[in-house]
Amino acid sequence: MKIVQILPELNSGGVEKGTLEISKYLVAQGHESWVISAGGRLLDQLRKQGGKHIEMPVHRKHINSLKQIKLLRELFEREQFDIIHVRSRVPAWLAYFAWKKMDQSKRPKFLTTAHGTYSINAYSAIMSRGERVIAVSEHVKKYLLKHYQISAQKIQVIHRGVDAGTIIKDAKLNEQWLQSWYAEFPETQDKTLLLLPGRLTRWKGQEDLLQIVAQLKSNHPNIHAFIVGEVHPRKQAFKEELLLQIKELGLQNEISFTGHRSDVAKIMQLSDIILSLSKEPEAFGRVSLEGLALGKPVLGYAHGGVAEQLNALYIEGAVEPNNTNQAVEKLTQWLSQGPPKVGKSIEPFTLQKMQQMTLEVYQNLLNKDS
Repeated sequence: MKIVQILPELNSGGVEKGTLEISKYLVAQGHESWVISAGGRLLDQLRKQGGKHIEMPVHRKHINSLKQIKLLRELFEREQFDIIHVRSRVPAWLAYFAWKKMDQSKRPKFLTTAHGTYSINAYSAIMSRGERVIAVSEHVKKYLLKHYQISAQKIQVIHRGVDAGTIIKDAKLNEQWLQSWYAEFPETQDKTLLLLPGRLTRWKGQEDLLQIVAQLKSNHPNIHAFIVGEVHPRKQAFKEELLLQIKELGLQNEISFTGHRSDVAKIMQLSDIILSLSKEPEAFGRVSLEGLALGKPVLGYAHGGVAEQLNALYIEGAVEPNNTNQAVEKLTQWLSQGPPKVGKSIEPFTLQKMQQMTLEVYQNLLNKDS
């Protein structure tokens, strides 16, 4: 098969990671993998894995982006892809209009993956218009069925997955890394470390983290929390708000920001407890699963995809969404007595299962009319 995946950019995030994981698997299985995006820091990795890339400005929600429709149609006709797989709304609309203008008897199959519960409007409806629609969790499937005219038979739930073996390998700590880490973050040495991974944005729960640490601090003075995630230029004001809150709460010695890191698995391994405090339900929540794959206790707000993971793998880590008091109560218990042990298996949330199921969707979509 000849597959093209389309997404805005190849920088960081679950959508980007999933795109590379499917691309790598397709190449390994003897298929041809293409990606269309505006490029980004993961481009070299994509190419090293055997994927082909076409750089196009398909990421901008702007009237000028409509110029890409004709170029996409010409590309689709020239390359004769078997499957067009879109993963985000702007590129999905552009690809959809290009695809609709093609000869119906010759055009590729059109597939969407709903990676999130988007704002409910006509703009977001494009993610329900695939000939097949992949939902990354049961939570996302329920959202699609509730808000859009779509048959349940058209939706395939494929949870995001991680490769526990790769995560464990990437997480292996060595003396050189530890020296470098402690040189940069000496305040974390000999501390009980709480980790909140995720981009710096209000809904990811960084403000809740500050409230939790402020309540834990008096009884557990040895704790230190750090926030790992990039700060988008548009989120600088939010970071300033957080810094002000840290000062007001007297947490200057208990909270650290790392910015974007490519060694998150190692930081997880160094951590004692991993937190998932998203104020709105995560569509899936890859970070919590990666933590569990490393055998790390995860405390998370039990909604969305994270609830599905915790219910299956670590029910002890589930707390009521947005309930910082309950989170403090459970963390206090864990810090005093030790957290419950994490199971060794992350079934059914494995990378291999995600890749195999996606390939089956491609094959079934191609075979249904043949």
